[in-house]
Amino acid sequence: MRTRDVFDRIAPGWYNFRHWSIFRRELEALAERWQGGRLLNLGCAHGADFLPFRQHFDLYGVDFSGEMLRFARKYSRKFNFSVSLALADISRLPYADGSFDRAISVATYHHLKGEGRQAGLAELRRVLKPGGEAFITVWNRWQPGFWFKPKEIAVPWRKKGETLYRYYYLFSYPELESLVRKAGFEVLESFPESSSRFPLKFFSRNICLLVRKGD
Repeated sequence: MRTRDVFDRIAPGWYNFRHWSIFRRELEALAERWQGGRLLNLGCAHGADFLPFRQHFDLYGVDFSGEMLRFARKYSRKFNFSVSLALADISRLPYADGSFDRAISVATYHHLKGEGRQAGLAELRRVLKPGGEAFITVWNRWQPGFWFKPKEIAVPWRKKGETLYRYYYLFSYPELESLVRKAGFEVLESFPESSSRFPLKFFSRNICLLVRKGD
């Protein structure tokens, strides 16, 4: 089953399971740092990561799952914010060059296969304005639960007696930083999620990057 079809199937359960962003603290700090502007959410799913940006931002979201977008519309109505949503692959974005001041991509790039990862980062750079910043998170290959796993894994999601498998590519900090630099970004910060309990960032569950497109 294609990754897109899997996310269409799990969308109702995901809306409830991930009703609140697990990166709320990080996103609230970014909203304060960025203040406002046109913000693109890549792989927006049901829309929980929009909440910290409801004030002072023009919100746009892209996802390849039509069902996730249906729940994103429901989420925006529930929390009373406006957002423009598009059904698209993040490696082929339906926006003109330099359309956005800021971007976020929470737990999205690790679902892309092969050259799609680099293509997705190149598209992110294309649609950002010069000097525009983006926040990216992916799963970390070196979190303890994955030490003996391959870099590409299938993660189960159980739904009413059925098990669906989601594709993940597991990044390391150096690999992700290298890819974003290859795409033409400057890495401003590289850090673990705020809830990480490990003293060394290299064992965190998530990799978080704040990057900037050069002038």
